[in-house]
Amino acid sequence: MTNEANKPLSGLRVVNLALNLPGPAAAQRFRQLGAEVVKVEPPAGDPMRSYHEGWYRDMAEGQEVATIDLKGVDGRRELDALLEGADLLITANRPAALARLSLDFETLHRRFPRLCQVAIVGFPAPRENEAGHDLTYQANLGLIAPPQMPRTLMADMAGAEETISAALSLLLAREQGQGGGYAEVALSEAAARMAEPLRYGATAAGAVLGGGIPEYNIYQAREGWVAVAALEPHFKSRLDVELSATGAADYREAFLARSSQEWEAWAQERDIPIVAVAGA
Repeated sequence: MTNEANKPLSGLRVVNLALNLPGPAAAQRFRQLGAEVVKVEPPAGDPMRSYHEGWYRDMAEGQEVATIDLKGVDGRRELDALLEGADLLITANRPAALARLSLDFETLHRRFPRLCQVAIVGFPAPRENEAGHDLTYQANLGLIAPPQMPRTLMADMAGAEETISAALSLLLAREQGQGGGYAEVALSEAAARMAEPLRYGATAAGAVLGGGIPEYNIYQAREGWVAVAALEPHFKSRLDVELSATGAADYREAFLARSSQEWEAWAQERDIPIVAVAGA
């Protein structure tokens, strides 16, 4: 088991000013990798706490939580003291708001030349000050089927991963002598990268990965539903033999014979990728 001292980011100090998602999700991962993380919240707290306190607590676990009013003189002194020894700053304010608070990279870099900063924004320049949220990014990319809401916050969670990648790239460059650097992570672009299977047509309705072939599809079982992902030829041939199936109609009829949980156990015994659809 890896102890705290031997974790890969042990000794790294992160200051996170981002609230809600995805900044705290990225900070949580840094903490899990051994970094020391200080989560800075305004006097009103992080709205995430009122949305989902359990998730908020999990993301802040193991971190120091500091309540600081960044608009006050005393608050800025507190933040400056934190930044003095920090390696990385995560922000999620719009660039115009950061400039008003003198937290833009140009201002900070003059005072803290070793500090790296990742700024999470909604859109890339020149739209970096436009408002948006996970729901609007997904809607704009055709990832929503009204009236159903998305089952996950894809743009935010993808943005958290891109924040981690951007930060590690900056920190590596600093260790190679380039000094503290700056990167922006645009959530709209993170969502667009996650939507590439749809953009290329791979998951469009009726496409190969969009229900167009029987071996990669979902089927109603006697109870519940099953997801069948026998995409590789050896999986498909094994499944066809076991089900005596030659097409989609045979699959539909066959899967009605057992419950989804029974099919999952059946598939595990035969090394075929079939699982029960959770919650269905």
